[in-house]
Amino acid sequence: MSGTSIGSRACPAAGAREWGELPRGDLWIFGYGSLMWDPRMPYRARSPALAFGYHRSLCVYSSLWRGTPERPGLVLGLDLGGACRGVAYRIAAADVRRVLASLWEREMREHEIVREGVSRAVYLPRVIPVRLRDRRLRSLAFVVDRRHPGYAGTLPLARTAQLVATRRGERGPNLEYLARTVTHLAALGVRDRRLQRVLEAARRG
Repeated sequence: MSGTSIGSRACPAAGAREWGELPRGDLWIFGYGSLMWDPRMPYRARSPALAFGYHRSLCVYSSLWRGTPERPGLVLGLDLGGACRGVAYRIAAADVRRVLASLWEREMREHEIVREGVSRAVYLPRVIPVRLRDRRLRSLAFVVDRRHPGYAGTLPLARTAQLVATRRGERGPNLEYLARTVTHLAALGVRDRRLQRVLEAARRG
């Protein structure tokens, strides 16, 4: 890939344009994949949430956490259209800077590339509308950049299941990632039929 390299840019400051219009004070963060069952961040509150304008999809190639550059796996992205049930975390204002740095390392670094001097990651931090049980608010979420080479789009179910069944990265098997996500969604009362079908097909091999 001419003119392209893996990025190593430091996390932007909380007020930087990369983070969008973050609210002042405590910050809500929306999780739809591994953040639901492995948040790895301090939080004041946790609540089931519904995000509007995006849906959950196995649409991001993973070449580190759940795959390798030679054998990439698939992880979830928040793609345009529809709605998505997940978990929202309230982060204390005093912890926001530290949590954003941790999230940048976790969500952005794996997929960050530098092309012609411009750094891009497959995830875009965005502040999106979210509904909790008792109120609506705006929450930070990581949505997928469809222009990024790491965006897989909607692959056929058989191909998706084959990748999930056979890939492994630094954080373990791709199959474990999907199984834990589906299990946690079920605990929230959410049945994602597409993910369940992929999981069943991947387990059959």
